[in-house]
Amino acid sequence: MKEVILDKAGEIFLKLGFKSVTMDDIANELGISKKTIYKYFKNKAHLVDETTFYMHEAMHKEALKVYNLGYNAIQENFEVNKVFKGFMQNLDDSPIYQLQKYYPETYKKIMSQEFCLFKDCMLSNIQKGIKEGLYRKEITIDQVTKFYFSLIMSVHDSNLYTYSKNTINKLEINVLEYHTRAIATEKGIEILEEQLNNI
Repeated sequence: MKEVILDKAGEIFLKLGFKSVTMDDIANELGISKKTIYKYFKNKAHLVDETTFYMHEAMHKEALKVYNLGYNAIQENFEVNKVFKGFMQNLDDSPIYQLQKYYPETYKKIMSQEFCLFKDCMLSNIQKGIKEGLYRKEITIDQVTKFYFSLIMSVHDSNLYTYSKNTINKLEINVLEYHTRAIATEKGIEILEEQLNNI
């Protein structure tokens, strides 16, 4: 039952936002009593915290599968982007920005975990791309990783952007293109263009 609640809460939080959704909303959607939710989660903040980590784990499990499918480094990044797009395709607003605003403790924890996972994945992606001749050998990997992470996170700042349907997905593709152009060889740019044409 706990997992059923986390699944449904994640779906509703992503669709309607962390602030506006109530425990009643989640109970009604599941056709259960609010008391059942409180059996597993002491309050809404606790539910948000656990749901965020549950969704984060689910997204990363899906993303990690992509790394075992034999794509080249540039294709790999576009395929991983599709995974995140699948989770966030109907959003009008950024869930990360909402977390930062209304649940700052959860936001800090998730960002710290996110950067560690992101850093490991990017390190392996960049090393792979250099070996494949798609990324330039002289790039400073640590710096490039931090630049890319900062750019991706900036997409979720509603002080910087106004959102409508699919804005976040489009911005993330723009950031991926910007990042790839900054580090790619000529061969890499050709593959980048193919990926962009496929979208």
